[in-house]
Amino acid sequence: MISSGLKPKHFNNVHSLFNLSKSQQPPNPIIVPCCRTNTNNNISSPFSIRFNSPFPYRSPKIPLKCAPLHSSDSLPPDPSSASTQMEQNSMSILEILKQSNSYLPHALIASILLALIYPRSLTWFTSRFYAPALGFLMFAVGVNSNENDFLEAFKRPAEIVTGYFGQFAVKPLLGYLFCMIAVTVLGLPTTVGAGIVLVACVSGAQLSSYATFLTDPQMAPLSIVMTSLSTASAVFVTPLLLLLLIGKKLPIDVKGMVYNITQIVVVPIAAGLLLNRFFPRICNVIRPFLPPLSVLVASICAGAPLALNVETMKSPLGVAILLLVVAFHLSSFIAGYILSGFVFRDSLDVKALQRTISFETGMQSSLLALALANKFFEDPKVAIPPAISTSIMSLMGFVLVLIWTRRGKSEIKNSS
Repeated sequence: MISSGLKPKHFNNVHSLFNLSKSQQPPNPIIVPCCRTNTNNNISSPFSIRFNSPFPYRSPKIPLKCAPLHSSDSLPPDPSSASTQMEQNSMSILEILKQSNSYLPHALIASILLALIYPRSLTWFTSRFYAPALGFLMFAVGVNSNENDFLEAFKRPAEIVTGYFGQFAVKPLLGYLFCMIAVTVLGLPTTVGAGIVLVACVSGAQLSSYATFLTDPQMAPLSIVMTSLSTASAVFVTPLLLLLLIGKKLPIDVKGMVYNITQIVVVPIAAGLLLNRFFPRICNVIRPFLPPLSVLVASICAGAPLALNVETMKSPLGVAILLLVVAFHLSSFIAGYILSGFVFRDSLDVKALQRTISFETGMQSSLLALALANKFFEDPKVAIPPAISTSIMSLMGFVLVLIWTRRGKSEIKNSS
């Protein structure tokens, strides 16, 4: 142990260690090369440094410790980070594609405005394109479903009967009511009233199943079953209703309607189900692209009939028919919602059922009504309500999709 009296001469002035004179400094600068890591994970210089200092207790060799490098400019690019960034970009694109269904009401509004401002942009989409277009929408529903969903749908006869009652009882009565308003109150031609009744007596629209799929995907098979049954029975029910309500005996091509149902509903849904069952990888590849394509197809289907009848729409008669058609569809949506809410008030999924049956009641195959009007009625005024209904029905239905989808998300957020 060193006593306090011992004062080495070199410790008399500590500053002399750091304030070296020019003559005491090393003649050449010390250049430290790149560091390397030894087996003990200590980073040191491969060289040693000698200090020309008067300090007597110096070691001939002092290892030099290198500070860790934190600058990203000094590091080589990490290939894993680049791949991660690419994966994030691809995932964001897929999410955009999947969420494109939320833009359907905006696309419908744009299509309707385009039909009114520049009709020639949509007049090319004639009636021959409607069957494959609606079939594509049904294919998209089939890809996102499985056969068990449809088997479960048939186990709900009360819901099916309620939807059928809304289709062929509530809606025709509302159509007859607005027919009387058009003829007796507004003084419109009786052929216009007949067109409104014709719209009310046809089967459900395939677009109602797609709207249900967007709002409540678990209810889409039930909606498809309802629409298929109403379409299949329309070959007998629609002529009977028209005979009772307007006294018009309307022959309908049964074989043609069966072929139409098979082409638009059965085959596309079966193809989607089989593809999902036996080729799931293909479904995973094409599934993100189906929503934007479906939005495009649905918006064109809504705007094209309006573009073909835009001159009639701009007339005073067309404006009056437009108001009647809007009132008819609005009352049909409300009636279906209230009816199902009363019947299934104790059900756990009453809200989803109300939305589903509301779509089934408020949306009908106006294209079928338009085809029947052009084929079996001589007066062209009969075809005006179905032509207007095609666009208005689609717009109102998918606006409800937007409202109910946002409300459902807010409810889930509040409950969580």
